[in-house]
Amino acid sequence: MIRSTVADVDLGAVAHNLRQIRALLDRESRAIPDRASAAPPGIIAVVKANAYGHGAGPVALTLEEAGATMLACADIEEGIALRRAGVEAEILIFGALGISDVSGLFEYRLTPTISTPSAGRALQEAAAARGVRLRCHLKIDTGMNRLGFRHDNLANTLPELLAAPNLEIAGLYTHFATADDPEHELMEAQRRRFERARGELAARGVQPAVVHAANSAALLRDSRVWYDLVRPGLLLYGVVPPPLASTLDLRPALSLRSRLVAIKHIRAGETVSYGAKYVAERPTRIAVVPAGYADGIDTRLANRGVALVRGRRARIVGSICMDMLMLDITDIEAHPGDEVVLIGSQGEDRIDVREVAAGIGTIPWEVLCRLGSRIERVYSKRTPDSPGEA
Repeated sequence: MIRSTVADVDLGAVAHNLRQIRALLDRESRAIPDRASAAPPGIIAVVKANAYGHGAGPVALTLEEAGATMLACADIEEGIALRRAGVEAEILIFGALGISDVSGLFEYRLTPTISTPSAGRALQEAAAARGVRLRCHLKIDTGMNRLGFRHDNLANTLPELLAAPNLEIAGLYTHFATADDPEHELMEAQRRRFERARGELAARGVQPAVVHAANSAALLRDSRVWYDLVRPGLLLYGVVPPPLASTLDLRPALSLRSRLVAIKHIRAGETVSYGAKYVAERPTRIAVVPAGYADGIDTRLANRGVALVRGRRARIVGSICMDMLMLDITDIEAHPGDEVVLIGSQGEDRIDVREVAAGIGTIPWEVLCRLGSRIERVYSKRTPDSPGEA
């Protein structure tokens, strides 16, 4: 049985979006003089956080089939889940490993990131104990100040790592803190710092096979940071990082739908839901939808969010409950059983993730990743291949 509230995930849209990104990389690379004769960047498809709420296993398999160079996730546990789902492509682990049980890296053929000296020591010890040489990616902190070896302290922190006989530095990367803010100067500063770090590593004889830095926003903004690989996340799911815009023909991969389960008539002056934070100004028809904050519906949508019912916008009224929310359908001829769209299209209208996020002062990543585990993901391949796609 499937609950009334479901997330429809169009795997065809995910594959389509990957091909659109690849087409952009191919086209633009040919137009850049110093890249024209080289292969265009490969694509690391980011599927961390349950593929941004879309379902990691089915999405990862779709991206692998569509030609992603490798996949990336947050930690060893996510990587193991991908292998158990049947993924064969290389899987890069982004997260910190200093205090992790790293045995899963070896058993499940995962590629770790070394972002701290302690992680390097732990991986060297584990690889030596198994008599193997472990491929790793090295992360440089160029200004995010989260994970990574500081760009301006490499002379002190790198020698021990570079001397580790059982570690192979196969990749080098950094992460931009302000790629989605065209007005901020930090991204350019980070790019220059990363270039200097690459030069310092090269002087020490370290020239990793692949270099990468561009998330979705950086991919759209600056081809200088495409390097050998790019790391799209949000773009794969059909969403352009705000406030950026793009001419890419992206297809949103997820829609969130439910049903009206009850309709009540209330009088002017009566209230709705916990805290009595909504007061009806007129006789009002209230529809109950079986979706609440336990499903990942943000409580900030109370009295400001909307849903689509019969192709028209209905305001969310009253506090959002654990399992339910309420809509004002006074001006909509709706009945129990009618479809409700919280994210997606209905009739001629659409509510997209960027609109939902902007309405509550957050980011699209949060809206998608918060969708609860009890929401059934229903998979299809509705989006066909587009003419001319590679």
